[in-house]
Amino acid sequence: MPLPGTDPGTPFLLRSVYLKSLRDVRHGLVGWSIGIALLVITESLIWPSFRDMPDIEKLFSQYPDYMQRLFDVSAMTSGIGFINSELFTLMLPVLFLVHAIGRGARLVAGEEEDGTLDVLLVTPLSTTRILLEKAAALVTGVFALGLVLYVVTMTCSLSIGMGIGPLDALSGCLSMVLLGSEFGLIALAAGAATGRKSLAVAVPAALAVAAYVLYVAGLLVTSVDPWQHLSPMEQALASGPLGGGLPLDFLWLALGCAVVTVATLPMLDRRDIAAPG
Repeated sequence: MPLPGTDPGTPFLLRSVYLKSLRDVRHGLVGWSIGIALLVITESLIWPSFRDMPDIEKLFSQYPDYMQRLFDVSAMTSGIGFINSELFTLMLPVLFLVHAIGRGARLVAGEEEDGTLDVLLVTPLSTTRILLEKAAALVTGVFALGLVLYVVTMTCSLSIGMGIGPLDALSGCLSMVLLGSEFGLIALAAGAATGRKSLAVAVPAALAVAAYVLYVAGLLVTSVDPWQHLSPMEQALASGPLGGGLPLDFLWLALGCAVVTVATLPMLDRRDIAAPG
């Protein structure tokens, strides 16, 4: 079914908001995929030398207690623990958040600032359908990065003997996908609500920092512990996340994605959107 307002001869990929959104980001996804793959490969190649260091367990026992809690450094003597500490507890969450937030901010607010969103809105497509398809494209892109991460992690584990099983890798990669998707959708919502790309980036970025601070505070301060579970960071990272199985916390992340998406749908109808002067 062609996108209303397009010529019947338009290539298939350009006939829906969803496919058009994916087409627009295809080169970026390739670049991000290569970057993530190189990062995992580099850290994996470091593992054999790290594993063979003498007295490594004694070294880790001397780390401060707060570092033990935050990065679980005592588990770094295993392949799963090493990759968890080096990648899945900080570097990969940051990369997935940066990608998803940046993409979510461009999907609506970026198009509005460029003056192209109004062209889409004058077609017979409802704003609900436009936002749903853009949200689906965002999640698909994040999922694609998660799939690349899974394949590279498993390939490195099998090649180097890191002991990371399929379910171990699945839990870690799924946590990155869910975490990135939730904050990317918040960026999409902020962009739809304000039409300003700067705010569409700033709002979810600030929330992500707050979520991480709450997560870390819950690990270090007993009085904060009851509130820690409200943090999406805790929901994504507390189980490992690599090798943590499929905890119920992942359902909270998925629910957060759904709630943000539903809250986003009426936002364009509430605003008067016009092409820039």
